[in-house]
Amino acid sequence: MASHRNRTAAQKIARAKEKREKRFSRKREEKKDPTLRVARLERNQPITLDQKRVWDDVDDDELTSSIDLHALKRRRIQEAEDVEREAQEEAEPREDHGSDDDADSMLDSDENDDESDSDENAPAATRPRQDSLAPSIASTSNMEIAPESLLARFPSLFSENSRPAEPKILITTDRHSTLHQAARIFESIIPNSKYVRRSAHKYGHDYSVREISKFAENRGFSSLLVLREDSKKPVGLDIIDIPSKITFHFSISSWIEGRKLPNHGNATNHYPELLLNGFVTPLGLATAKVLQSLFPATPELAGRQCVMFHASRDFLFFRRYRYIIRDKKPTEKSVVGADGKEMRGVENIRAGLQELGPRFTLKLRRIDKGIGRAGSDPADATHWEWKAKMEKNRKRFNL
Repeated sequence: MASHRNRTAAQKIARAKEKREKRFSRKREEKKDPTLRVARLERNQPITLDQKRVWDDVDDDELTSSIDLHALKRRRIQEAEDVEREAQEEAEPREDHGSDDDADSMLDSDENDDESDSDENAPAATRPRQDSLAPSIASTSNMEIAPESLLARFPSLFSENSRPAEPKILITTDRHSTLHQAARIFESIIPNSKYVRRSAHKYGHDYSVREISKFAENRGFSSLLVLREDSKKPVGLDIIDIPSKITFHFSISSWIEGRKLPNHGNATNHYPELLLNGFVTPLGLATAKVLQSLFPATPELAGRQCVMFHASRDFLFFRRYRYIIRDKKPTEKSVVGADGKEMRGVENIRAGLQELGPRFTLKLRRIDKGIGRAGSDPADATHWEWKAKMEKNRKRFNL
């Protein structure tokens, strides 16, 4: 038994030695020829989730379609550009070089043919490049590529100057809820928000969500947030856009308060920056827009706080950070630019992130056309609803 273990250990040592020699020999070869390293890194690129993701082979921009709006807009611009260029080419007058009046002899016609052949065979680098008829959309943000269908479905969300610069948010909970601490955390996250307890005296009137939304509308609130509870934990979040009376239902999971995070910071009352990542489909764009409507348009950069909603695999991961600017430690490297050289002016400065909390994960479950199912048309109550069959294909995502 001992001899078997010794033989196995010797084999492992031999394999490790062979790998090490191969690695060092490859390093010596790449040092002589740097193109070998570039080619190796291009071959060894890991396959990410975005590369595996599949899209619907359709040319519409409905909420149920899983399409990349950036690619769809580029394709439509290219098609419109091709049509316009073909129309310009047809409108140009065509010259007839084959008539007998233009060519006096066979020699002249041969010379003309030779000149035309030389023009056709000219290299592409010497040909004049045609200017694009459409502007570049490389710097277009997610909110600027909203299709016409979203503007028709959600006019109060996507219309220009339809939202206040500083929205007012009303926060409440379920009936007789115990999520007072969680609701106060949401009140600290969202500026200009106010939490009102829904639980009342046993002889008091029990207001419904529609009555509360009418109360909020009369007092100038733009959105209503309702926290759902189960086993004294937040399990759901309903966002009601008061101007349009549309309700977004989210489920909440992985709730962790900020005080339970290691090395957490304490938030201030500054307006945070809002970061929305990964919202590329029509449904994702509508979800990002309703989240954007909760925060002021102009952040207070002096607070150095940012709030992030990151969409991945149809989940929305929430994080809240503060930028930390500190002195560089002697053991740390300096900040370098894209060219590999040290950046001037920041030799002794380092930047980092301090998490403020909380952490939680949202998942969109339903979009009602009214305030809940009761406030919607029974025949056509929802814009979109999550169903279990949507996750049958693990490479197709809705957001």
